[in-house]
Amino acid sequence: MPAEGSSGVLPSETDALIIGAGPVGLFAVFELGLVDIKAHVVDILDKIGGQCAELYPEKPIYDIPGLPIVTGQGLTDALLAQIKPFGAQFHLNRRIDTITRTDDGRFRLGTDAGEQFLAKVVVIAAGGGSFTPKRPPLPGIEAHEGSSVFYSVRRMEDFRDQDVLIVGGGDSALDWTLNLQPLARSLTLLHRRDEFRAAPHSVEQMRALVAGNKIKLLIGQMVALHEEAGALAAVSVRTKEGVTRVAASRLMPFFGLTMKLGPVAHWGLNLHENLIRVDTEKFETSEPGMFAVGDINSYPGKLKLILSGFHEAALMAQAAYKIVYPGKKLLFQYTTSSSSLQRKLGVS
Repeated sequence: MPAEGSSGVLPSETDALIIGAGPVGLFAVFELGLVDIKAHVVDILDKIGGQCAELYPEKPIYDIPGLPIVTGQGLTDALLAQIKPFGAQFHLNRRIDTITRTDDGRFRLGTDAGEQFLAKVVVIAAGGGSFTPKRPPLPGIEAHEGSSVFYSVRRMEDFRDQDVLIVGGGDSALDWTLNLQPLARSLTLLHRRDEFRAAPHSVEQMRALVAGNKIKLLIGQMVALHEEAGALAAVSVRTKEGVTRVAASRLMPFFGLTMKLGPVAHWGLNLHENLIRVDTEKFETSEPGMFAVGDINSYPGKLKLILSGFHEAALMAQAAYKIVYPGKKLLFQYTTSSSSLQRKLGVS
């Protein structure tokens, strides 16, 4: 782990910085909160819930203890309700790119958006790694990424009075179709078939906008990009009627996500097959004070289950306490019988 470098950015200070807002990252907020450790949470996605919320929000999960059946979004919502008393701060659409050690032993972390954090402990709960959007196989698309081609929305104002083309048939494509329609000069939704994987209510709203000539719906595939003065201006689309050119000063392709370890691979941690090696007492990495829980870690007998990540988060929090409060003894308590813990949870 390199030493701290100079930076003019004033950092946000916190006890713990959790990387990943999936179920295990959320439960880590809970376990840390029980031992008075405050947390900030950073996630590369634009919503809380990680893979559960992004890839299968309505898919049933059957192996969460005490819940015979729950959807990915339902589990996320329940965890958010559970951690509400601890006031975690979330930073979405952000990726942790740099980690250094400060002179006082804390971690200084920097995001791709320029924010800085100072944390006594770091908890990596990034699932299989960072989610990377799948890029459409169109020549020249890379040159427009971040200016005309977007895989998520950070500022809705960037789409005001623009000709917007959204490609995809899932929740993200439909959600942004509905949210950006009032801002856009024109909006076209393109999907390869006239069937959608999004929430039925969203599909109904989209079709109502099409019927009211508020947006256009095309069934087909992109084949080429067109520029004017170096900027994206239009996209050629092949439908069953032939190739047509669609005005598009903003293009949003939602072709799904791939998972990569990303910047974590360069943090000097002990890795095994693209996973982070940890011990099974504290779930600490080869870097003291940095922990890894959930699918991103590796140890003998590891099972990639959400419930395993919950167990790991509980033991991690006990070890993190000794770093955040050095020299202070931790009294182990049960939420069922401890009035102190119940006050923290707001149920006393």
